[in-house]
Amino acid sequence: MKRQRKHCLYCGRATIKKYEDNVRRDFCPSCNSFFYENPLPVVSAILDSSRRILLVKRSRPPFKGMWCLPTGFAEAGESIEDATLRELEEETGINGRIVKLLDVDSYKSRFYGDLLFLTFVVEQNGGKLAAGGDCAQARFWPVNKLPPLAFPPNKRALDAYIKSKRDYWAIFDSIERADEKTPSPKITKNPLTRRLVNFILKNKEDIINQWMEDVAANPSTAEYHTVESRTLYNICDRILSQITLWLGGLHDVDRVKSFYTKLGHERKASGFKISGALSALSLIRKHIWTFALAQDALQKNLELYMTFELQRQMTIFFDLATFYLTRGYEDF
Repeated sequence: MKRQRKHCLYCGRATIKKYEDNVRRDFCPSCNSFFYENPLPVVSAILDSSRRILLVKRSRPPFKGMWCLPTGFAEAGESIEDATLRELEEETGINGRIVKLLDVDSYKSRFYGDLLFLTFVVEQNGGKLAAGGDCAQARFWPVNKLPPLAFPPNKRALDAYIKSKRDYWAIFDSIERADEKTPSPKITKNPLTRRLVNFILKNKEDIINQWMEDVAANPSTAEYHTVESRTLYNICDRILSQITLWLGGLHDVDRVKSFYTKLGHERKASGFKISGALSALSLIRKHIWTFALAQDALQKNLELYMTFELQRQMTIFFDLATFYLTRGYEDF
């Protein structure tokens, strides 16, 4: 239980309770001074390694024997970010780098009174996992098997973090399983696939020209506005070739990965923003479908399930392309 103030910090005389701005505070009549109880800043770190969260087991009260994020009080004279990284190293032996502030939460503790929890997402950049400080153990837990946590702000912050990553993890899972989901070349050559591949090849020039007009004027692709027409043509031509090879079952995930990782390197080296590169890629998909529907290429005598299958294949391809284009851009 947190101890209550009974004496003045300055003169040592007994304090009384007195209202200031409708708040009942400790007051020293001798010094004519109020004492203010402000929340203490507490820092926590979320370190995620392949969907495993680093937790520590407490070896002292409060909540001895329970698990929590690497957590501790900020010290006077240090920044809140430095406090987070210091606590991480002291409790787990891991050196980290701040990625972002994720959550701020108020919490009332019987031991310490009002606390303000600030939770940061961090990345490991050194050190070796080893429990230290007031921790009995430090280990990574799978996000779907987390133990009960000592501090409610830790749970709320982790819930927010996991929720924010679900879409990313779902896309990553679809990419990881693409080899299993994508039939072999012999199987993928159904009539609908052949029809779309032939359609793209037959109308490639028109699709490229429509895309060039769009990408050269679209506000989301500003870096492309000054690119020479021949260069724009080659960009779209290369990607259309990749799409037809994918739909025809002649390109596997590794080839798509290699192509778009390299493309990400090229775009960054050329000074393109990642947002512009992704928008240009998205516009290619737009013009394939727009042109196909305008030409009635997908509407005659097609069974519904075949249309869905085609949409699935296109979605997988562009998810792969977007992911590895971004990865190549980031890793350059």
